[in-house]
Amino acid sequence: MAEPTIPPFETTALDAIPKIASTARGVFRTHKTKNLQWRKVQLRKLYWALHDYEPQLLAALKADLRKSAFEALLSEVDWLKKDCMFMLEHLDTFARDEKLRAPHVPAHYSILNFRIRKDPLGTVLIIGPYNYPVQLLLAPLVGAIGAGCTAVLKPSELTPHCAMVIKQMIEDRLDRDAFAVVNGAIPETNALMAEKWDKIFFTGSAAVGSIIARKAAETLTPVVLELGGKNPAFITKHANLALAARRLMWGKTMNAGQICMSHNYVLIEKDLVPMFIECLKQAYRDMFPEGAQKSPDLARIVNQRHFQRLKKMLDNTRGKIVMGGAMDEKDLYIEPTAVLVDSVNDPMMTEESFGPIFSIYPVHSLDEALNVANLVHRTPLSLMAFGSKKENERILNEMTSGGATLNDAYFHGAVNTVPFGGVGDSGWGAYRGKASFDCFTHFRTVAETPGWADGLLAVRYMPFDMKRLRLLNKLVDKKPNFDRNGKVVKGVGYWIGLALGLGAKGVKGALLRWAVVVLAHYLYKVRAGK
Repeated sequence: MAEPTIPPFETTALDAIPKIASTARGVFRTHKTKNLQWRKVQLRKLYWALHDYEPQLLAALKADLRKSAFEALLSEVDWLKKDCMFMLEHLDTFARDEKLRAPHVPAHYSILNFRIRKDPLGTVLIIGPYNYPVQLLLAPLVGAIGAGCTAVLKPSELTPHCAMVIKQMIEDRLDRDAFAVVNGAIPETNALMAEKWDKIFFTGSAAVGSIIARKAAETLTPVVLELGGKNPAFITKHANLALAARRLMWGKTMNAGQICMSHNYVLIEKDLVPMFIECLKQAYRDMFPEGAQKSPDLARIVNQRHFQRLKKMLDNTRGKIVMGGAMDEKDLYIEPTAVLVDSVNDPMMTEESFGPIFSIYPVHSLDEALNVANLVHRTPLSLMAFGSKKENERILNEMTSGGATLNDAYFHGAVNTVPFGGVGDSGWGAYRGKASFDCFTHFRTVAETPGWADGLLAVRYMPFDMKRLRLLNKLVDKKPNFDRNGKVVKGVGYWIGLALGLGAKGVKGALLRWAVVVLAHYLYKVRAGK
């Protein structure tokens, strides 16, 4: 079967970008995107577009990253079809007004009919990365459509075949005025950033993310930043080493390790290192019986620049390569590689690999491992922990990360319906599942005061009356059950409850319960000042 034809990469004209943005804003001002049926039609069209353009998308992913059809379907095309179905199934519930009741609204304000209305933010800009050029560009679009926004998409120029197929697909199937695709590199991105957006969603490097955030701040534009980080994997003496090695090998070979959640380094107790390395080698042999380069399943590095970046890390390391190490620049191939290091200042520890290479750093204890991880990157996008339940919970408690997976590699980010996002230096905001809808939605609090209620609310009108205010406070304010030192003070209700619940029987029990009631009555009189 012949490969589908993909048009050559074309850059969007700079002078066309202001009109593209203006058109999308104009469509939003017509209010038609607020109609749930319109949103559902666009989501259905996107679903069938993904289905019909599947051959072109698979061919583009193969051309840009040499992704196998299996991986391309699993993590990109089928993933997005599931996203569309999930949003369609739950959109009515997500978009429905939420009535606010106790404990959110005090009882004396319940007549005001407080509710949360879900409003679309407006026109949004979505900037995608190269590693998952289809999924990470269109998954936010599913949320934007569901929320009722219009959108302009900017695919990565590093995956030009995918960029052109996506442009063709979106313009062919969706509302062409509400949704558009701009192709290009830095000049086109700068032109897009010169426009006013209601939100910007960016996935990519921290360096570019900081530029996006600074530019957005000039116009008070909210941003979602899905960045990366030097992600740690912890392995303790209670771990199953063979299982940990197999699962971490999976995490570093999917998409040739070009995954923002994959581990940058492994922190492992020193005595376990030799056995862990042997387990890694066995996992390698199981996955690549004829070698990784001959495998039809392993993707390639996106381009020569990133190949050279990874090669430089391996060339400059002071550590020892204990698995892999082979490279072929013409093929953009780097073998899955593990490097044993002994310094946190080694390039394999200080730089984010974003490829099929990682370091192994021996430690003497979990205390040392946590100290190293917090020193290398205090807020990574993800962490992985292989150990006992107690050890894993301690790691979660003492290490901050965008997400975490226990006893596996980044499964917290491998399911399309659960929230995903970074924290601190690894990103701001979250999406996927309901979080995708929330990401592009303004949650507007609405109160509705009935005309007959004015007498009940008269205390607010001038001239003010302090007596009426004090009376109102007595009726509605709760008294603190704690003293000035923050200590909880047990009140009358506690002692009465204790008396009624005492288990002593007979005369002794009766006398004890009576004594507690008398004490409670005394405490009540003391507090009342009688």
